[in-house]
Amino acid sequence: MKKLVKILGTLLLISAIVLAVFYFKNNESLPTGEQGPKADALATKMLKALDYEAYKNTRFIEWSFRGKHFYKWDKEKDIVEVSWEANKVTLFTKTPEKSIVLVNEKQVNNNEILQKAIDYFNNDSFWLVAPYKVFENGIQRRIVSYKGKEALLVTYTTGGSTPGDSYLWILEENGRPTSYKMWVSIIPTGGMEATWSDWITTESGAILPTKHEMPVGTLNMGNVKAYN
Repeated sequence: MKKLVKILGTLLLISAIVLAVFYFKNNESLPTGEQGPKADALATKMLKALDYEAYKNTRFIEWSFRGKHFYKWDKEKDIVEVSWEANKVTLFTKTPEKSIVLVNEKQVNNNEILQKAIDYFNNDSFWLVAPYKVFENGIQRRIVSYKGKEALLVTYTTGGSTPGDSYLWILEENGRPTSYKMWVSIIPTGGMEATWSDWITTESGAILPTKHEMPVGTLNMGNVKAYN
């Protein structure tokens, strides 16, 4: 028994050391930048590179997140079907109190499941359409010098499930994102990077990602569709 405790203690110590090394190696301070017309121009360039007009005119978007959460979003009516495990929520994004919650195909009154659907949608849709949100209310845009090039720092001061999060968009010359670095409440290390490079042009013309590569693994967006 003592030998087992000793082995477990050694493994925990090694794990703690690995985590500490990872933290200090990857943790970065939030960069500073300048708000104003130059930052807005860079944000506009990113939108044009992703055909924002096509996205804006898209009615339906379907995708999944890590093969666990499944979505069909009617942007025109602000309604999204959110499904996971035995749960299905018809979520009215502007008026959540009107939402319909089903468990095992039976309607229930369950605020906990409803809140999960809201949080899942906020998080999982962000990984799909975040670039298109840069001019929404409560968002600050700054231009930052990153490795000798201009990058776009976006901070969400309100809205969503985790206001205060910041993202540094790394862009190609034409403005299309290749990745972003994150300073967010749910990740302890600042500056963790995720790719935004596996894009597809959907039926509606909207350009959307299919997966994201991160140091901790891959986020798969499933069978991404956008149409009218």
